[in-house]
Amino acid sequence: MNILIIGSGYVGLVTGTCFAEIGHTVTCLDIDTQKIESLKCGTIPFYEPGLKELVLKNYREGRLIFTNCYKSSVGSSDVIFLAVPTPSRDDGSCDLSYFLQATKTLAAYLQDYTVIVNKSTVPVGTAQMVENLAREIVKEDYSLVEFDVVSNPEFLKEGSAVSDCMSPDRIILGLSSKRAESCLRELYSPITDKGCPLYVMDAASSEMTKYAANAMLATRISFMNELSGLCEKLGANIHKVKVGIGSDKRIGTSFLNAGIGYGGSCFPKDIKALRATAEENGISMPILQAIETVNKSQKKILVSMMREYFKDKGGLEGKTIAVWGLSFKPETDDMREAPSLDIIAELQEEGALLRAYDPISLDSAKKALKNHEGITFCSDVYDTCKEAHAIALITEWAEFAVINLDHVSKKMNGRAFFDGRNVFNKEQMRAKGFHHFGIGIPNHASPLEANTLVLNPTTG
Repeated sequence: MNILIIGSGYVGLVTGTCFAEIGHTVTCLDIDTQKIESLKCGTIPFYEPGLKELVLKNYREGRLIFTNCYKSSVGSSDVIFLAVPTPSRDDGSCDLSYFLQATKTLAAYLQDYTVIVNKSTVPVGTAQMVENLAREIVKEDYSLVEFDVVSNPEFLKEGSAVSDCMSPDRIILGLSSKRAESCLRELYSPITDKGCPLYVMDAASSEMTKYAANAMLATRISFMNELSGLCEKLGANIHKVKVGIGSDKRIGTSFLNAGIGYGGSCFPKDIKALRATAEENGISMPILQAIETVNKSQKKILVSMMREYFKDKGGLEGKTIAVWGLSFKPETDDMREAPSLDIIAELQEEGALLRAYDPISLDSAKKALKNHEGITFCSDVYDTCKEAHAIALITEWAEFAVINLDHVSKKMNGRAFFDGRNVFNKEQMRAKGFHHFGIGIPNHASPLEANTLVLNPTTG
């Protein structure tokens, strides 16, 4: 099939590339001419494991095309995916201006029957809004062209987006047209034939499903983070609590890792948008408010621990802190809403000197922190430890779990280790001479039997 993806950002590029990989002919369209030219040269605007190789392969084999021209690509497409940005407004509501502008533009070039698919995360009712808007444009052009609008939310996790796209947990279609359903079942058949379930529902339920899924995951994270504070106070170990409750089949173990809060482009934006939608409709949703409140406060936990530790050591002013990890989660260079931004800002307010490292996101971090002077960005994790009084582990990159702690300690002026993701075992760290502080693990609690590297995703 001939597929057009409007928007070549994270969702659009990953989705388009994966469709090309399973055999469809895909055109990725973006109004950013520089981005399109860069993609033609094999430059990917963000880091996602495995994506660059697939882009280069499918572009070279002619199944993946890049353009900024609506006129030449809309009319030849069987299915058009809208994957444009839907950022938050100041009040938290979803800004659909890019989305609606793309709808107006594509509608003017429709020729034969086409299925228009909403792939971006959009409020309930957007599919109907797109249909109404497109029909107005078509009517103005005196065209008899037929089309259907479908809601098909994405469920990609940064860091594993390619595998999520090629082997998703489920595919959800929100529609009311049998013709559109038949078309999309054919489109997705290379994936569903391998056993992936496909669920068909009305568009409003499909749109709500996306928000509900992210809200549920954010709730689990915030609940465990809130519980971790009580565990520390009472001498309980959040790791063992996770095992205890996660063994219940009704609960499971996913998204139950205590830490320093979630970030990224999805959870914060989607929680705000869902709250805004509820308020617009006169519905009170206090749980959503609590999720945001807990997450904001959790980002302050690590600095509070550091402030307490150094209060009888002259305070944080003038202390050198090694910052391990900057992106909001491993396997991405995304700095949006990253806890590191809040932590770094607080540490600088305290007068601390920062030496930071991230395996992938250094360039993105430099841009995100361009207004923060005095940060030394280091070439490797060991370099951050030079004369450091403490380490703050913020992102649980795999390389940190296998670090040579003896080598680290020799470089440092202090031995404090603030483990914001509970990567290391307290007893083993103490044996290496470190003062280890985790999340939800009191200093006197019984340690785990082995190192615990948190690899479960904590954000979407």
